[in-house]
Amino acid sequence: MLAGVLNGCALLSPAPAPVAHPAQPETATFALNGRISINHRGERNSAGLRWTHLAQSDEILLLGPLGQTAARVYRDARQATLDDGGKHYQADDVEALMQQVLHWHLPLGGLHHWVLGMADTSSPAKIERAANGRISVLHQDGWEVRYLRYADTKPDSLPARLQLSHEGLQVQLLIDEWEWNP
Repeated sequence: MLAGVLNGCALLSPAPAPVAHPAQPETATFALNGRISINHRGERNSAGLRWTHLAQSDEILLLGPLGQTAARVYRDARQATLDDGGKHYQADDVEALMQQVLHWHLPLGGLHHWVLGMADTSSPAKIERAANGRISVLHQDGWEVRYLRYADTKPDSLPARLQLSHEGLQVQLLIDEWEWNP
């Protein structure tokens, strides 16, 4: 069911409003709205995305074409849950749970840093920078993150479009809107 809903969501790309990095990016809590496209082993899916990141938890809603929730992924320090079309799944590790149910996963451990345009300081990273000093490609924890577009031309502008690649999985994130301290 989820694949059908995700396939029905088109990826349009209006320009997001200009947004700058938060004052304290390492501790930033945020919510973002956008779209996600997944290409894994020849299967392509897309959906709307609502991600709320707090210091100790993450909630990701994958949305169908009319804004209805197709899947909900939640993790905190104790557990991970995934609700998909009336089915409820639970595990200790959110990435393993997503892989088991959705057959792909998002690297939430580093992703909240990457969407802010920075490397996760807890592990080594290789960074390539554009002429303006912003990150253009980041290699970390086996993932390649390409920064395809930023919200505007200011040096502290946040990424608006990212492409993540890892072992045959390609994920594109289009960020339309940010909320700070949700």
